[in-house]
Amino acid sequence: MDIQVTLPLDHDGFLRRECPNCVRQFKWHHGPANEEAEGQPAPAAYHCPLCGQPAGMGSWWTQEQLEYAQGVAVPAATREIEQGLRDAFKSASTRHVRFDFKGGTDAPDVPAPLTEPDDMVIVTSPCHSYEPVKVPEGSAGPYHCLVCGQAFAV
Repeated sequence: MDIQVTLPLDHDGFLRRECPNCVRQFKWHHGPANEEAEGQPAPAAYHCPLCGQPAGMGSWWTQEQLEYAQGVAVPAATREIEQGLRDAFKSASTRHVRFDFKGGTDAPDVPAPLTEPDDMVIVTSPCHSYEPVKVPEGSAGPYHCLVCGQAFAV
């Protein structure tokens, strides 16, 4: 079963992320920012631009994104399970034994889609300028390169 979950980008193409270490939010660019970025291999881990700590690719979801994904997945999975049970009982019925599947499950409603405000300011590390990030406006540096963790000032 595949369930499509779409997360919104801001108008500059940035996706909100949350550091699993410092739990602060920032944004990274979704997709290659330029031709140089297209030619680079994906790093095994990214570094938080705010605290510099590394984490694996699947570690950067915000709480809102996780809750939204669960809110989309649970109703779809519930409907899939219910249909599977209906099909199983229908095919198990014979001339002598009959199964009826009455009623249904109360699947929760799918949540409203997330929206992404155009907040934060773009900063670019000098070492890997092809991976810009957005940090909260008014946050104090130093910032850290998303790719290598190197500290830099703006």
